[in-house]
Amino acid sequence: MGAGKRQGIENEMAMTARRNSPVFVIGCHRSGTALLYDSLLSAGGFPLYHAAPYVHTQLLPMCGDPSVPKNREKLLKIWLRSKAFRRTGLAPEDLRSKILQECRSGGDFLRITLGEVARRAGVERWAVYDCDNIMYMPAVKREVPDALFVHVVRDGRDAALSMKKQHGGRPLLWAQERGLFAWALLWQWTVRKGRRYGRKFPADYIEVRYEDLVCHPEKTLTALGEFLDHDLDYDRIQKAGIGRVASPNTVWNEESSAESFSPVGRWRTKLSPAETAALEALIGDGLEEFGYPLTTQGARSTRLDARLNLMRILYPLYFEAKVFLQSKTLLGRLAKGTRLELTDPVHP
Repeated sequence: MGAGKRQGIENEMAMTARRNSPVFVIGCHRSGTALLYDSLLSAGGFPLYHAAPYVHTQLLPMCGDPSVPKNREKLLKIWLRSKAFRRTGLAPEDLRSKILQECRSGGDFLRITLGEVARRAGVERWAVYDCDNIMYMPAVKREVPDALFVHVVRDGRDAALSMKKQHGGRPLLWAQERGLFAWALLWQWTVRKGRRYGRKFPADYIEVRYEDLVCHPEKTLTALGEFLDHDLDYDRIQKAGIGRVASPNTVWNEESSAESFSPVGRWRTKLSPAETAALEALIGDGLEEFGYPLTTQGARSTRLDARLNLMRILYPLYFEAKVFLQSKTLLGRLAKGTRLELTDPVHP
């Protein structure tokens, strides 16, 4: 076989592989990841799986390394009690033997479970929706070498405002009265971590701005479709209208029914000038790094008060420590699996 023909075959195989590669939708919370995921489902070619499996973010920390048989058995027992399993539409016997015999990593688990969901749906690829997979990108890429990552990035001022609205009663550390700034620091830490990890495999990582997805959806989805090698036809997506495509995932219920509903730039009317100035002084470098211009003159050079300055130092350390403790120590084994929404163990 000639070198040219062999190269052509290899190129065709690579294109076919990318066309079938699994897609991981990641990003900071309240950044439009649900909208992006439901847009993929609405486009067709993915199984209609309406759940987050939380494999790397909860199952593995709770169960340990699945290459150890007893951990694998525990993982299966917990999985069969989870909402994520119930949403697959599969029966326990559809997965039991493969998981117990073949699963040696979180990647194996996803290939076995979501691969079966995709097979039964008659499609060749699957997608995973779990914002916090952004913390585990290197592990996911190591275990699922053909994984493609779509990082949805939203203006940190809007993301922080939305997180405060949703979780305002659950402050991070001691910043209850300054929750807005704590959530803003979480946004900055998260998006930077995603970009830093993404640079390790740039051909398989893309960033999608939430504002572009909302304001210029057809252009944005076309570009994303080229990256994924998937037909993301905007008209078909709108017609299917699955999940958040038709129903906004908003915590601002008073706005959701308004004709002028727009989730972009909400911070301009919801934040006071003083809050905006302090926020831009705190995370201004992160906002500009991701292409969001500042509105406060001299925000980058503004001196933070002592408490905000201490928050800027401590919170990234806190976020890193929390991920480490949950994923690398026995603390993860003590988790109750709240997000998994487990049923009674007697009735899996």
